[in-house]
Amino acid sequence: MATLSACASPPWPNPNPNPNSNPNPNFHPDQSQTLDFDSLMPPQPQTPPHHDPSASPEPSPAPLAPSSLLQLSFNQDQACFAAATDNGFRIYNCDPFRELFRREFDGGGIGHVEMLFRCNILALVGGGSNPQYPPNKVMIWDDHQGKCIGELSFRAAVRGVRLRRDRIIVVVEQKIFVYNFADLKLMHQIETVANPKGLCAVSHLSDSLVLACPGLHKGQIRIENYAQKKTKFISAHDSRIACFALTLDGQLIATASTKGTLIRIFDTDHGTLLQEVRRGANAAEIFSLAFSSTAQWLAVSSDKGTVHVFSLKVNSSVPEHEKSQSSSNSDAAITPSSSSRSFIKFKGVLPKYFNSEWSVAKFHLNEGSHYIVAFGLQKNTVIIIGMDGSFYRCEFDPGHGGEMTQLEHYNFLKPDTAL
Repeated sequence: MATLSACASPPWPNPNPNPNSNPNPNFHPDQSQTLDFDSLMPPQPQTPPHHDPSASPEPSPAPLAPSSLLQLSFNQDQACFAAATDNGFRIYNCDPFRELFRREFDGGGIGHVEMLFRCNILALVGGGSNPQYPPNKVMIWDDHQGKCIGELSFRAAVRGVRLRRDRIIVVVEQKIFVYNFADLKLMHQIETVANPKGLCAVSHLSDSLVLACPGLHKGQIRIENYAQKKTKFISAHDSRIACFALTLDGQLIATASTKGTLIRIFDTDHGTLLQEVRRGANAAEIFSLAFSSTAQWLAVSSDKGTVHVFSLKVNSSVPEHEKSQSSSNSDAAITPSSSSRSFIKFKGVLPKYFNSEWSVAKFHLNEGSHYIVAFGLQKNTVIIIGMDGSFYRCEFDPGHGGEMTQLEHYNFLKPDTAL
């Protein structure tokens, strides 16, 4: 059960106030990506500023102690990323790399911070040994006001939050709640299998609302297409789902299981398997999947300390299952719409991993460390951020592949230090 708290201030302020009053001179919202709340909400009566003793504590101007990372996440266009720490949160620009701003509290930890493109509205969840907010609440933070302007409360700890310009999606252990952003009205509830990682993905184009989440069975993905009012279940893997990602328009989904050897790309409309790629022959924990903006490339990070980039051919006029066998593996739970006859005579002769497509390029990191990956704004570039505070920007050669070229490396917990 979710509840909406009363707000002392008008619930949805204009995200584009007078720039002279902006407390964050280093944070300039991309006007094309910010929310026009005036068009979403009726005019609110203006009230004079006043001190609210129940408001969130004012952020302190400097850290009291070195910060420890609790969570990292890219924003929707992967141009920025947010770092949740044990004493606040920080926002960084990817290209060029720089810290945009930080908010630090007196010892209060933030376990999850979710950006909305480059808007001043963020979603925060308390975390760490001394949470700034209860872990069962999502706090709506307005950085122009420097305080929380609303909250959503739940009976269980919040495992994840996703934001769109028109929706807020909150993930708890076995349920997902979908809210209307304009008035925080609950629009939909979805039951899932146990989901401790808070797995959930949502499309971000204004005319396409597609949500992906774990289904009710092991290895199953549920696709909610709200524009078409259609629900689709995809039996993606035999093993439990470990990670998945949607394209910006929600038309494609990439999935990985806890086995971590194969990544599958499906059409979300029909649930058809379009392509299968192989990260490796040995089991691995997949940390993140990311499509490029054109869906031409897919990046994968895992605990093996390697980031892989795969070439996607899902728009090819020749169906992928006609070109290679994509399901002759023990992890396969489904078969393409028509079987690949060309490989039948080789069954039991070739090793199974020969039947899958391998990465075009890779980049080696510290094995065992947790990294997440995204594509950069520059062509053929990849951004990698790690829970050890590392930031990498790399370039891959789409023609020759091989090892990526490192362009930048910083420790963003010490942003003035290039490594």
